[in-house]
Amino acid sequence: MAETRSRQVVIAGAGIAGLTAALAFAARGHPVKLFEQARQLEAAGAGLQVSPNATRILRRLGVLDRLLPNAVRPNAVVLKDAASLRELARVPLGQAGENRWGAPYLVAHRADLQAALTAALADASSVELVTGARVTNIAAMPQGIAVTAETDGRSMEAAAGLLVGADGVWSSVRRQLAGKETGFAGNGFSGELAWRATVATESAAGQAFAAIGAGGCVTTFLHPGFHMVAYPVSKGRAVNLAAFTKGERIAEGWSGHADPAILSGAIRGTASGLIKLVELAGPWTAFPIHTVEQRRWTMPEGIALIGDAAHAMTPFAAQGAAMGIEDAAMLATLVADFPGDLVQGLTIWENLRRPRIEKVLKRGALNRLAWHAWGPVAFARNLVLATRPGERLAADLDWLYGWEEKKVVRR
Repeated sequence: MAETRSRQVVIAGAGIAGLTAALAFAARGHPVKLFEQARQLEAAGAGLQVSPNATRILRRLGVLDRLLPNAVRPNAVVLKDAASLRELARVPLGQAGENRWGAPYLVAHRADLQAALTAALADASSVELVTGARVTNIAAMPQGIAVTAETDGRSMEAAAGLLVGADGVWSSVRRQLAGKETGFAGNGFSGELAWRATVATESAAGQAFAAIGAGGCVTTFLHPGFHMVAYPVSKGRAVNLAAFTKGERIAEGWSGHADPAILSGAIRGTASGLIKLVELAGPWTAFPIHTVEQRRWTMPEGIALIGDAAHAMTPFAAQGAAMGIEDAAMLATLVADFPGDLVQGLTIWENLRRPRIEKVLKRGALNRLAWHAWGPVAFARNLVLATRPGERLAADLDWLYGWEEKKVVRR
């Protein structure tokens, strides 16, 4: 029966993970139908960091060269004390990082990465993108999955050997599975807010950042009540700012309205230059940080959840987009490498991905703890950072940035 399963792949969601999956499956010779709920592909959020473990995959899929003209290669990640602006540590990136990890570390606007993926998709004749289409029903068939999507008040049906749920934190695919199977749940609010703003480099806010930030680098300001990450995007024409604080649930969506007093209160006691930057960069958009913890990512009938739909994480390891890219590429590889045995391919994929994701989650939790440390813990943190040269700090990230897909031998 498995031998006759359709090679058609249906993907729900045309975000970064979904677009990468479409390209990866197309490269393996699979016809792909990509359903996107939005009528137009619009990038949510602002800047993102695209580490070597992700750019290595993007290069293989023909996306990297399309992204590079609008991306920035930062020279380093620099940690600064938010109160004194003293540099605490510097992790070398740039050419040194590329030599070390075999691919560039980039920072870019999310819209630029999505545009690069979409441009590459336009060259993939085996991919059909349907916008304004929301997956409303999933049914198992003897030889695969029947997927129903609603578009313009009418139903569209597609039969597939595999359905990939890449539709994010509020995944429609996951929600439907939760009503039919155990092991599938929803998302939860983390208790954290991300405050985002993008400012022109030549603006007053851009100049305020230039006065306190590390030029050409990813700068992270550390403080017990909040931390802020800032870096250039759009080929250096703008600066992406992301501050993180505790907060109340504000919306079941990407962004919402939160009291600006939360942010202004969190930065009390920081350097005057940082306070000035926060004031000039407003108004800020608050994004509630939601996480997803799933006991199951796959079903033997031919369903897999990837990216935020499976394991949305806090951004403190800057790996959300990269993990979605890894998920997509590795899923396509294992489905292709186990023709006629989709169940085994999906099982191996999940078994390999889970330890990787769990390690990234632990790294994010450690970063959050270290960046918000205070008192003796902050003192100990600063002492440890002062004694570790940049080369050693980079080596600590080899497991993360140096990751490559391993060939799985069929037995």
